[in-house]
Amino acid sequence: MSDAGALTMGYYDGSKLAMWPIAREYTLADHFFIGAFGGSFLNHFWLVCACTPRFEHPPKEMVAAVDEQTGLLKRSDCSPRSVLDGQPVWVADGSVTPDGYAVNTIQPPFQPSGIEPAPGGDVRIANPAPQDPSKTPLPAQTLPTIGDRLSDKHIDWAWYAEDWNAALADRKNIYGKDSRGLHAHHQPFNYFRRFDPTTPEGAAERRAHLKDGEDFTRDISSGRLPPVSFYKPGGTHNEHPGYTDVESGDRHIADLVRQLERSPQWKAMLVIVTYDENGGFWDHVRPPDGDPWGPGSRIPAIIISPFAKRHHVDSTVYDTTSILKLITRRFDLEPLPGVRENVGDFTAALATPPS
Repeated sequence: MSDAGALTMGYYDGSKLAMWPIAREYTLADHFFIGAFGGSFLNHFWLVCACTPRFEHPPKEMVAAVDEQTGLLKRSDCSPRSVLDGQPVWVADGSVTPDGYAVNTIQPPFQPSGIEPAPGGDVRIANPAPQDPSKTPLPAQTLPTIGDRLSDKHIDWAWYAEDWNAALADRKNIYGKDSRGLHAHHQPFNYFRRFDPTTPEGAAERRAHLKDGEDFTRDISSGRLPPVSFYKPGGTHNEHPGYTDVESGDRHIADLVRQLERSPQWKAMLVIVTYDENGGFWDHVRPPDGDPWGPGSRIPAIIISPFAKRHHVDSTVYDTTSILKLITRRFDLEPLPGVRENVGDFTAALATPPS
């Protein structure tokens, strides 16, 4: 589904894109699937915790009305019998399921958030009781994340986000003009109580682990990337249909990959490039059996490393939780409960195992 009209069913020749030769040079995973049936909000959670966030007591305006027999959204009495007769009309297409799971975009409780601070309130948090109850932020989450598992073993890690510092400095850089700038619902760790900026402990955790995109490029060139690093492009470079383009984001990531190849840390590095839900592309392959949340549609994934097989297509079944599985195996961590047993951990893509 897209606001790009007829391009929804279009075909793009990717051979002139900057990531194309990188995919040919290393390993392309052609059976990699998103962690959950859903959009960016939900799949960013699955990237860091293999979990669906909870909202125990949401305002009624945020709860979806679901047909008890089918489990699908409940149509109103005035809804057309067929989509040929018009768009369906729902009783309530909310962001929260009747049993308390947050599945569609809800803003984080901490800044940067798409919800402004309360008038005269703490500028570090989103207004917990906005005038429009449907815009209530998600309560701070306490489910375990891969960050928790790494910190428990004293292994350094960081989430780098393009435009993070700019968004903290000026709200105009949160969902900025034409949706450029930082997208707050793409920042999963900012939803967790561990990163509460109003507590000394939370503020310290934010300084240690939530960083800006410019920090990422500096740490690449200086050889100071933590053992586990995530990087999230902002609205200019995230290839989202409707407000940006594929080419600029693809070129942005390819440039970062080439910087990583020149990094002092390259000889001990493994890079995975993938998407949150990829706008509907690559979705013509049936997802593997999973659980009520997913896996969802097929998306691109490229494994880039001195250890990766060269000029290789890996048809092992992977999903977003495979990234967590690899990190867990590499650092001997306690597994996160939601990581799926029937997906690979990327070792099939490696020609030589890292020491």
